[in-house]
Amino acid sequence: MKDELKQTCFQIHIKDNVATLLNDAEKDVGIITGESKEEKIVFNEEIKRGHKVALKDIDIDEFIIKYNVVIGKATKHIKKGDWVHLHNCASLYDARSSTLNLETGAPSDTEYI
Repeated sequence: MKDELKQTCFQIHIKDNVATLLNDAEKDVGIITGESKEEKIVFNEEIKRGHKVALKDIDIDEFIIKYNVVIGKATKHIKKGDWVHLHNCASLYDARSSTLNLETGAPSDTEYI
């Protein structure tokens, strides 16, 4: 098991249903810091630093909440501990977000020369 303390995510607001990874995390147990009722979470997959993890099960069309603000909507059922990103949610702020490359963030709807 990877050192738990290095697998840390930060919950910004107590009402958030996602937390942000402070370090890369492997599929394993990690720590939740910040405004959380829970101290630990099981990551269901590898998640890169800066990305979000679900703190609870999130149903299709349920809002993604970060900073106690709705930032998106689930496009698939998301389980607690899953990576929350463009493959399972849509931004409510950026209509083009669904066309971005999952790993690089590069737009796939525009050809660059």
